[in-house]
Amino acid sequence: MSIHRIGVLSAGGDCPGINAVIHAVVKKAILDYQMEIYGIFDGFEGLVEGRWRTLQYNDVSGIMPLGGTILGASNKANPFKYPCTEYGKLCFKDLSQEVIDHYHSMGLQALITIGGDGTFHISDRFIQKGLNIVGVPKTIDNDLSETDFTFGFDSAVWVATDAIDRLHTTAQAHHRVMVVEVMGRYAGWIALYSGIAGGGDVILIPEIPYDIENICTFIRKRIAAGKKFSIVVVAEGSKPQGGDFTVLRKVEESHDQIRLGGVGHVISEQIEGKTGIETRAVILGHLLRGGSPTPYDRVLASRFGTAAVDLVAQEQFGLFPALRGNEIKPVPIKKAIEKLKTIPLDHSLLKLARSTGTCLGE
Repeated sequence: MSIHRIGVLSAGGDCPGINAVIHAVVKKAILDYQMEIYGIFDGFEGLVEGRWRTLQYNDVSGIMPLGGTILGASNKANPFKYPCTEYGKLCFKDLSQEVIDHYHSMGLQALITIGGDGTFHISDRFIQKGLNIVGVPKTIDNDLSETDFTFGFDSAVWVATDAIDRLHTTAQAHHRVMVVEVMGRYAGWIALYSGIAGGGDVILIPEIPYDIENICTFIRKRIAAGKKFSIVVVAEGSKPQGGDFTVLRKVEESHDQIRLGGVGHVISEQIEGKTGIETRAVILGHLLRGGSPTPYDRVLASRFGTAAVDLVAQEQFGLFPALRGNEIKPVPIKKAIEKLKTIPLDHSLLKLARSTGTCLGE
């Protein structure tokens, strides 16, 4: 079978670098394989509702440095549990057949899905139903297994590090403790990388439950040593020893229903209450998803995009291009969704942090 018509969509949360993938997919598919490309709007929602457009070579010119995605995205459009309203009440329906019908009515021979673990779970279910799918690994959280890095992560770390750098000056000027909460869900990659890069004094990650008393003792020792300010970098999924995550809200219609957030405020109040030191919390939140991708992410996203088109052309479906060292290798989507990639407790950066005097809340 010669592949001549493919679709591409971006699903889940947005992040810097999606447009670089789309740019690479469209140009590679046209120049190397003379394929037609259909861009599907708003992730799987567009396939459920039948919203797409053809993408020509000139349609993607100049989009590589742009944040967001020209196709739109949705993290609340799981076709197998699609949110609908009946008689004024939220309900869920399995509309996966709508996706399959539109896939065939468009004449698609393959679909490239850009996303993280939620998108890959949905993609895997459609693969089992017979659709030809190749994935592209996207998430700022870097928690997708089987790839060293996902695109979007480097950009998020850059923004977080820049924020920490800026907060150093105000913390130092006012002799405060600044608590900086970053995204990452149940993995602490963003907090660990930005915390080290930004010179965080305390770094808290989900993989190591924290003891607030030990954190306060560490801060008091800094003050006694003449260091009148401290920077605490905390991942949104951090939790106290013997405690649980801080949940901001639940989104029933989402693949990942739990929305973490707010642990920065909790820790800030505890530090000020226990030490008497003025403490402020800054929640970076969606700032980490926005803006232009870093050069590294632009290159990585382009590598993933072109590799995905090659996999489609070779009819190697059910796979995604993963970064292994400096090589791009094909890996089964199913393997990526077996478990989240969290920070191993023997990771070299944890050793680095401890050896340079950083408190990990233990």
